[in-house]
Amino acid sequence: MRFPSFPVILRTLYTFSNVTTRTAPRIQGINPFTRVTTLKSMPTIPFLGSLFSTSSSRNMSYPVQKSSSEWQAVLSPEQFRVIREKGTEAPFTGEYDKHMPSSGVYTCAACSAPLYRANHKFKSGCGWPAFFDALPGAVTRHTDRTFGMARTEIVCSNCGGHLGHVFKGEGYPTPTDERHCVNSVSMKFDEKEPEAKV
Repeated sequence: MRFPSFPVILRTLYTFSNVTTRTAPRIQGINPFTRVTTLKSMPTIPFLGSLFSTSSSRNMSYPVQKSSSEWQAVLSPEQFRVIREKGTEAPFTGEYDKHMPSSGVYTCAACSAPLYRANHKFKSGCGWPAFFDALPGAVTRHTDRTFGMARTEIVCSNCGGHLGHVFKGEGYPTPTDERHCVNSVSMKFDEKEPEAKV
């Protein structure tokens, strides 16, 4: 038996995490062909919810505090799903995957806090923007035990928004031998470098 490749596993997990369900057709008034569509996330199913449990970052306190309704008012539905509900965008679809500027800074899409310098970005071929280091204090790391494995989740230190995950020891020719795998929807790009604090 041949083991599936990593991209196949990734697409499968992405598909399952974004599954939709349909309710049975209901007869409403005269039109018996009305169909109600209910979108449900898999984590609402009790048994499967344990596979999709979140990291300890939900219990942390961050300088920027907003309710879910306040975040929904300022974020797009996709940004809210990824940043606040710890989702993942599909690989090779993000705005910043192939974006390779020589200067500038990537900021948090939720709170605009500076996160990464453009010159820390590198081509990893993983399908998401990859950085070898963050700005000092910009990113907080947590252990993420979703999907039955332990990974290092990274969140914005200012608002707690989910950015992605860090992977170590993959052999990329970078100074840190780390890959910060970040969702494009979690960031915005600013051509101006952050000012040094005095």
